[in-house]
Amino acid sequence: MGEAGPLVIVDVHSHLFGCPDHVGDPFRAESARAHQGEVDLTVRYAEYAASAPEGTRTIVFGGKARRSGLWVDDTAVAEYVRAHPRTLIGYLSIDPTQAGWSDELRYGHRELGLRGIKLMPMYAGFDPADPAYDELFGYAERHGLPVLVHTGTTFVSTAPLEWARPVHLDAVAIRHPELRMVLAHLGHPYEGECIAVIRKHRHVYADISALHYRPFQLWHSLRLVQEYGVWDKLLFGSDYPFTTVHDSIEGLRRIAAVPGLPGLDPLEAARVEDVIGRDSLTLLGLS
Repeated sequence: MGEAGPLVIVDVHSHLFGCPDHVGDPFRAESARAHQGEVDLTVRYAEYAASAPEGTRTIVFGGKARRSGLWVDDTAVAEYVRAHPRTLIGYLSIDPTQAGWSDELRYGHRELGLRGIKLMPMYAGFDPADPAYDELFGYAERHGLPVLVHTGTTFVSTAPLEWARPVHLDAVAIRHPELRMVLAHLGHPYEGECIAVIRKHRHVYADISALHYRPFQLWHSLRLVQEYGVWDKLLFGSDYPFTTVHDSIEGLRRIAAVPGLPGLDPLEAARVEDVIGRDSLTLLGLS
């Protein structure tokens, strides 16, 4: 047998922000409150590339959630991707509570060539399971556009946690069985609920972005992943610029090295490595 090739990382969860143009209140103010000071979320490609292994392939999106003060025009994402076409894959973003979202969906896909969709139900304030949004999910399903949905908590006080729960995507997956979806952040702190959803549906996955700095919770969540047998449904992501690829990999490997508790086996370190090196682009139809 020949030697294995170099590890190629696929980061399925990175942002494009320009501050202050794209990030307003309440998101900016509450981010400063949560981080004990103003945070510059401006993304610069050179800084991202320096924080990731050479050859990393990266899915990048902006975000649209008028309620929370986030609005990145899809043209900015398309320009960013065009400047780095060998490494970046761009997603458009939709806030379906705002007029004109259907036109933005078609323009981002057909004219800008963006290849997936980012949704932020909690930040925008909508129930993703509402059949009113079937046009959106149906379009994505028909055209092979994977959808990454924010699930899990936030520091933004105006964002309803109810719409961050992974269970709402179960109804979407039932109505759209060929739609490829990724539930962000393993649904933290609703990881058990997220695991139940991804276990049920063939094309529903979860990413493990922005979890390594809560090591006990991550270890516990990955133990649930192991017990439910859904290692193959986890995708690697960073959540840049909130954290980096290097730090995320290091954090996962540190968790994988934790000994088991009395009566409980440790995590399967090889399965953690599988997550880090997973070919997520092929799973999402983007290779």
